Amino acid sequence: MREVALPGGNTTGAVLIDGVVHKRASPWTATVHALLRHLEDAGFDAAPRALGFDDQGREMLTYLPGETIGDRDPWPDWAAADSMLAQVGRWLRRVHDLTADFTPPQDERWFIGGTMGPGLVVGHQDASPFNAVVDGDRLIGFCDWDIAGPSSPDWDLAFSALTWVPLASPRDGVPLSDDDLRERSRRLHLLLDAYGYDGDRGVFGAVVPQRARRQAGVIRRMADAGDAASIALLPVAELLERSAIDVRALPDAFWVH
Repeated sequence: MREVALPGGNTTGAVLIDGVVHKRASPWTATVHALLRHLEDAGFDAAPRALGFDDQGREMLTYLPGETIGDRDPWPDWAAADSMLAQVGRWLRRVHDLTADFTPPQDERWFIGGTMGPGLVVGHQDASPFNAVVDGDRLIGFCDWDIAGPSSPDWDLAFSALTWVPLASPRDGVPLSDDDLRERSRRLHLLLDAYGYDGDRGVFGAVVPQRARRQAGVIRRMADAGDAASIALLPVAELLERSAIDVRALPDAFWVH
């Protein structure tokens, strides 16, 4: 059988064989598969379906057909489109609503650690443009569920706000103009409105830098342990740390609807 390497997959890699994705399994893969089966049973089709394991012990998943960013620079127009941002918000809300009652297996294990409990959902935790699968101007879903895990809804939503609005700082370090800040605020509220967010948006603003710092810390710890993929992501850790500082400095009016 011919294996076709798929783009992305910084931590596990992925190949396509006869229309099925095969990826190196991890200690938390069985729990993630239980989650994907839960979503499938609920009729949710905007995520891969778990198909078990192959004879090499790799996990098998259905392939989400569509376009991804891959290694393209600049990014395609859909990554900055308002219509896509709104679809991301609705997608996140649907996942959170469906996973609020998820019962994990007894040997529950997640990449991010922790366990399910009252008030938590299972977030994708990396629903960024890099993991989006798109058909034209329509969001098909998100791939790469390896780091999914239990958290508050805000915690998962915060990472998507960092990457899609984006609330992350410019990579070139150029300060944002007042017009840039107004546009980012507008897009933030577009995302939150599409999600149906009914919490205090100022409080949400405090979660965003916390999430950025935590993500950076995970990358740095794994890099210090010698993980090659995390070492390659050290510039991302630096960007997230800078983003945390910049987001904390945003005026209160930024978060007002």
